[in-house]
Amino acid sequence: MGDLSLKVDPGTPPPPPATVPVRAPVSAALRLLGWLGVLIRHDALTPREITPLLPVWARWIARLLHLFAGREGREGRPGQRLGKAFEHLGPVAIKLGQVLATRADIFGVEFARDLGRLKDALPAFPVDQARREVERSLGRPVEALFTEFGPAVAAASLAQAHPARLADGRKVAVKILRPGVERRVAQGLDSMRLAARLAVRFVPLSRRLQPSAFVETIARALTLELDMRLEAAAASELKEIMAKPDAQGVTGHMDAPAVIWDGVGKRVLTLEWATGLPLTDPNAILQPGLDVNALADNVVRSFLSQALDHGAFHADLHEGNLFCHAPAELTAIDFGIVGRLGPAERRYLAEILWGFISRDYDRIARVHFEAGYVPPEHSIEAFAQALRAVGEPVIGKQASQVSMGRLLGQLFEITDLFDMHLRPELILLQKTMVSVEGVARRLNPDHDLWAAAQPVVERWIRRELGPQAQIRDAVDELRATLKALSKLAQNPPQARTVIVREARTPVWVIVCVTVAICASVAALVLSLWPTIV
Repeated sequence: MGDLSLKVDPGTPPPPPATVPVRAPVSAALRLLGWLGVLIRHDALTPREITPLLPVWARWIARLLHLFAGREGREGRPGQRLGKAFEHLGPVAIKLGQVLATRADIFGVEFARDLGRLKDALPAFPVDQARREVERSLGRPVEALFTEFGPAVAAASLAQAHPARLADGRKVAVKILRPGVERRVAQGLDSMRLAARLAVRFVPLSRRLQPSAFVETIARALTLELDMRLEAAAASELKEIMAKPDAQGVTGHMDAPAVIWDGVGKRVLTLEWATGLPLTDPNAILQPGLDVNALADNVVRSFLSQALDHGAFHADLHEGNLFCHAPAELTAIDFGIVGRLGPAERRYLAEILWGFISRDYDRIARVHFEAGYVPPEHSIEAFAQALRAVGEPVIGKQASQVSMGRLLGQLFEITDLFDMHLRPELILLQKTMVSVEGVARRLNPDHDLWAAAQPVVERWIRRELGPQAQIRDAVDELRATLKALSKLAQNPPQARTVIVREARTPVWVIVCVTVAICASVAALVLSLWPTIV
């Protein structure tokens, strides 16, 4: 085993995920062309509704593509057409659609609502097939574990959920992977890897975003999501995390169903039934006694509490995975993707958030440089000035007064100006932050993200960076030093005798070299003799 006492330099980013080669380049290329055709056929690549907004040169291309739109491209709104296209493209595209559906503030409420059906309203496979999957995965008949087993109540991109009842009367949800989903995910990822390589080669602007590292990070998360045993372990871990109170007795602002381990297999997961209604249900926010503002705060605070206090967070927090009930209680499901942060990343996240809350842009800039997010050749003061240009128009304003599209565009310009590259280890964190803010804004269009985050971040800063924390760190360093000195006293370094020997060249080597030199000189003289004479 290695030395567990070794410390990793937090300013040095961990190596990016290993790049996996494209297994079937020809099939992947044909599949990419097929995806492009599906988007064109559904009029989802350049929707006719936005054609007048495009530059003049792009309008001609868009009008040409509209000629190839099929019947699917002539019916419905842009969000509906894109949702149907994503259904055809498979699980990887559906995951992307789920993230887009959380950003009503960027794409519009109607567009987000139309994409919302991708979260849990996809076509389900038959219940008879589901029963066979359960029996194959658990190795026993359905009746041996469940007294009731009903048809699917929710179907998502990778799996669907069935209501069931245990022998002791408890209602449970049985999550079953779709048949053949592993093959479709592998094929989709193969095409994404090819698309990433093409982007790196032909789109120089994309290289800063490290497309290949991005794809491999998502691929790793999806691969883990296809094993229900790992999801069961994640659900159990996050339930314990959410139940832990802080120093003020406040829990994680969210709950998780208990795992029924007798009903867990590679392709099957059984959880206690989640209370309340899913946030995708229009009646969810109409429940009597429900405090929508507090619910939006809890979405943000639960995510930050998991990430900052424990370094492990639910990384797929869209409306389809959140249930609510009065007064402002949240229950999370679907634990296939779990994000993890090391101590250094947690400190950087907390300090950056606290810097925005306290409007200390110099501190935010220094944290970015310390973390290695900004190359050292740039100016800290100039970066702080750029951050001020982003933060000042936003801090303290209601969400409805902030254009997220304009804000994201400005942030992207700043990252380009200061040569900031995508950090693969932060992809899940950034994705989840986008989803969480989108969910909060859907609940409360005027939600103040910074006000919701302040109690959690302030508590973390006080605990980890305050005077007590400094004393604790000093004591820990002193203890580590004393421990090292104790080991040194118990096992002092052994004195080593160094013997210096004079190296002598063997006689035969000297003779051979001398003969070779004489022969070379003689050959040179003979070759030049006619000239000399």
